[in-house]
Amino acid sequence: MIIFDLRCVNGHGFEGWFASSEEFTRQQEMQLVRCPICDVARVERLPSARVHVKKSAATMDQPVVKDAPQEAIAGFPADLVAKLRDIVRNTEDVGEKFPDEARKIHYEEIPARAIRGKASREEAQALTDEGIEFSPLPPFLTGESH
Repeated sequence: MIIFDLRCVNGHGFEGWFASSEEFTRQQEMQLVRCPICDVARVERLPSARVHVKKSAATMDQPVVKDAPQEAIAGFPADLVAKLRDIVRNTEDVGEKFPDEARKIHYEEIPARAIRGKASREEAQALTDEGIEFSPLPPFLTGESH
């Protein structure tokens, strides 16, 4: 596993985890590497100081020092990301039924509740056209891969 520091053309910084450098290149060429904030596929790799060193037998007995807490993920302070993830955890994942459930809530056919799920670009546009407010969630909040 390799972790790259990435930045989109809009300046959003984030990290990506890949099986190898070649896998990053393959995914980037297929426009699968996308910014979790603005969803653009124009992403560049930044220089990184991260180095993965395997522990030798001599260092196995030494106490493990945990990494310092991350200052930010995707340009957000760590405490804000934690709060946002907590909010997302308290929503109901309705999966592919998201457009239907959002409509039922909007038109007061069912009681209002916090939901999340999936919608195609066309379904999302139709919801917007109907005046149904929602926000796409970046993968770093839902734990889904990009």
